[in-house]
Amino acid sequence: MGLCALLATPAQAQKKAKTAKGSYPAAEGFDAAGSDAKAVAIADRVMREMGGYEAWQNARYFGWSFFGGQYQLWDKYTGDFHWEKDTLVANYNLNTKRGQVFSRGQDVSATPTGQKVLDKLNPIWINNMYWLLMPFKLKDSGVTLLYKGEAKTLAGAPADLLQMTFKNVGVTPQNRYEILVNRATGLVDEWAYFAKADDAQPAFRRRWTDYVRHGQLLLAADRSDATKPTRLDNIFHAQTLPDGVMTSKTPVAKPKE
Repeated sequence: MGLCALLATPAQAQKKAKTAKGSYPAAEGFDAAGSDAKAVAIADRVMREMGGYEAWQNARYFGWSFFGGQYQLWDKYTGDFHWEKDTLVANYNLNTKRGQVFSRGQDVSATPTGQKVLDKLNPIWINNMYWLLMPFKLKDSGVTLLYKGEAKTLAGAPADLLQMTFKNVGVTPQNRYEILVNRATGLVDEWAYFAKADDAQPAFRRRWTDYVRHGQLLLAADRSDATKPTRLDNIFHAQTLPDGVMTSKTPVAKPKE
């Protein structure tokens, strides 16, 4: 997924939120010159409807289950990332690119399995985080955002079609996305992923629905395509976590709000 992630300390987040209250400033490096005003205005509405820029900036911990048995917790302030799959648990920092991998509580970081996990954790986080939080990333660094006209969602709702492309960011900057924003609600209802920007057909088209409020933010769980129900489960957002959760060597009890 081609994107640039936002990592901020508590002080930075509070400062940005205070200076940007009521607005949604683009990240440094957003392609404002290549984007068009209507697309940017729709992105601004999406941010407002999902809870607002201030709430997004202040948000700290996110947890969610991803396809294939993955579960993770992310500290947006520090970049700490706790990831679990099968018997494996990893505690990693996205800023330092350092971490440890455990299997049944034993450190396996130096083994081939452990090294393979460590090498993949940053791309894993980029991909999995985007599936949860993409609507908050419409004006990220490297993004070009265009309005492509009116459209209909899979459910037949009138929508505005946005196109996202990327410049020199993320692990796959050649990607393209189509984002369908419901004209009545201002929320993302659907997205389509193109592995290459010039592909004629998307690799997938999926719903982005079933919104639930988590704290001040709206997060959606449904990622179904036209034929198969699919969800992100155990979605969690909070400002605090019990001590030791982010450094646990074994799978954690999934926190509740």
